[in-house]
Amino acid sequence: MARSGGAGRRTSEETREKLIAAAAETLREEGYAGASARAIATRAEANSALVFYHFGGVDQLLLAALDRSSAERMAMYRELTAPARTLEELVEAAVRIYRTDLERGYITEFSELVAAAVTKPELRDEIRDRAEPWIAFIEQEWERVLGGSPLARLLPAREVAYGAITFYLGVNLFSVLDEDHSRTEGVFELAGRLAPRAKLLTLRLPRRGRGAAEPPEPEGAEDAGGAEDDRME
Repeated sequence: MARSGGAGRRTSEETREKLIAAAAETLREEGYAGASARAIATRAEANSALVFYHFGGVDQLLLAALDRSSAERMAMYRELTAPARTLEELVEAAVRIYRTDLERGYITEFSELVAAAVTKPELRDEIRDRAEPWIAFIEQEWERVLGGSPLARLLPAREVAYGAITFYLGVNLFSVLDEDHSRTEGVFELAGRLAPRAKLLTLRLPRRGRGAAEPPEPEGAEDAGGAEDDRME
């Protein structure tokens, strides 16, 4: 049973902070199914009624916990990716992000709520809204490092961001079968080997502005472009 003595001496803000921290821990360790008001309150050494008093319900508390970890992660990962100037460095940063999220339980936290949204439609918009800043973050970093290159034309930033988020969620689900993460690490190793081989595709092309002279087409580019158009039809 939760101890009421300590909770009584806390301020309202301290109680909220305790509940948010306990919600994150419960979600990571017990999953969404085990994240009841009682289980969370017991960890926070608070009365379970305070979950509803401060947040209006368990789902709202879990979303508050997700917001807290997302804000911390965003600040940390913006700093991590900022030095990246090449595709290889961007891949290295992505691998570090994945490993950090795995070690600290962030992947589980997000994925448990996504899984819950499958059967709880009221959660879907909430999760979708919270995924959007991460999609935008990936877009921005992709465009910052590779914008203006043939690779960026081939792989538009928005689609890359969607693919990254899909992979992120899929990795967590597959980890139930891939307990030693060897298969996931194999994917990252493959990406690490391919990145240096894409150097020509990552060279930035001259930006075309109004009134700017068109850069000369390389020999054979017109034929190559036509062939590409044919393939796209």
